Amino acid sequence: MRAPTTDRGRLLLVLALAAVVTVFTATVPLLRDWFDLRVYYGTVHTWLHHDGRIYDYHVPGTTYGFTYPPFAAVSMAPMGYLGLGAAIAAALVLNLTALAVVLRILAGPGWRRYGWFGWALVACGLALFEPLRDTFSFGQVNLLLLALVLGDGWLLSTGRGRWAGVGIGLAAAVKLTPALFIGLLLLARRWKAAALATAVALAATGLAALVVPGASKFYWTQAMWDTTRVGRLDYVSNQSLQGVLARLGDTGRPLWATAVVLVLCVWAVRARRAVVAGDWTAAFALTGLTACLISPITWVHHLVWLLPSFSVLVRAGHARIAGALYAVMCTSVVWLWFDDSSGIDGFLGSNTYTWITLGLLLWLPTGQALGDRAPLNRNASTTAPAPSTAAATIAAVSAQPGPSSATAAAATGTAAGPGLGLARNASSDPTGSTRPAAAKPQSNNSRASSYTVKPPPA
Repeated sequence: MRAPTTDRGRLLLVLALAAVVTVFTATVPLLRDWFDLRVYYGTVHTWLHHDGRIYDYHVPGTTYGFTYPPFAAVSMAPMGYLGLGAAIAAALVLNLTALAVVLRILAGPGWRRYGWFGWALVACGLALFEPLRDTFSFGQVNLLLLALVLGDGWLLSTGRGRWAGVGIGLAAAVKLTPALFIGLLLLARRWKAAALATAVALAATGLAALVVPGASKFYWTQAMWDTTRVGRLDYVSNQSLQGVLARLGDTGRPLWATAVVLVLCVWAVRARRAVVAGDWTAAFALTGLTACLISPITWVHHLVWLLPSFSVLVRAGHARIAGALYAVMCTSVVWLWFDDSSGIDGFLGSNTYTWITLGLLLWLPTGQALGDRAPLNRNASTTAPAPSTAAATIAAVSAQPGPSSATAAAATGTAAGPGLGLARNASSDPTGSTRPAAAKPQSNNSRASSYTVKPPPA
């Protein structure tokens, strides 16, 4: 099958794909009713207007409350002076902007060559990607953090490393998992960038301690160590190593800690190899994969950190593999094992996204186009910019006619497979309740929407 060669044909193809995407997203569960945004909004609204304590707030009718470090609440404070509708609109704009930044960085300097047709296909493909669907419909912050971190990667890869580390530091102050990127800077021996990232993270955390001292003390001494505040470890949306072990019935620390150490060793070797070759995209991709694996809880929407990996695969000439993995992550397949993840099929199927993440960590190509890259230890002023890269859904499409059908699949992330309808009710609970499994507070839209713009005092 060949791509249309006229603008009219391309427009018709885009419209047809948009219709397919619309049907898909209306069939597969995705509308989370901005639940996480309601948590943020209710938290800061109660804190600013009702003298409530940040970590005491819960969305009415649920056990869900604020779980991020105090600086996240401080940075979200402007939301407390908006109406809920305006806050939702602002979150959409911020997420769309962050996504545009991420795509621009991954596409590289040649982003214009894809034209309106290529970018329209990209938009259709991204709309199917489950982690992105959930990030937007939950009102999550994942894309904003990814954009901050990749911004530092772009600075490093283009020899503009003077301010590299600021984005990573801010991201680490909002959520803990991006702190692993400071470890990447240390592996790369970018001491100045690592010091700057650490200083920014500490400064932001210190600012929060001045603004909300009580909340800061509670978080760093108690809440941070209590994973039950976030949700059940065995909940199927938890696609981390801890989630795999919990679904096997092991909730102890020794086995998980051993797995974490092994993963970190693999990451250190592979990431160091990538940065020595000057392959910053692969180094950042490997670090994002590792952060998802070692975090105690990695909900499906956290897996937007896999987007750079698809870019690396396509750049390395593995567009079909990238397309196949991307398509799997569009299907919501893990939710088929929502009620029962026992047996071999449950072990394999309920952890599908974890296996993809682990596989990418082990086999993601690194050091591409070595002849075009300067070694890491050269002075930044003489380091040649890294060659352009393309996001997995971008590089598989082109304004030129004639891509193969497999390439088109990689571009659109077209997902097919049985059981999508069966997952409709299963995934309506975003993180798993801290209450017994039978109580699914968000399985009903009216209950998930029970928050009002005037939350009760904590």
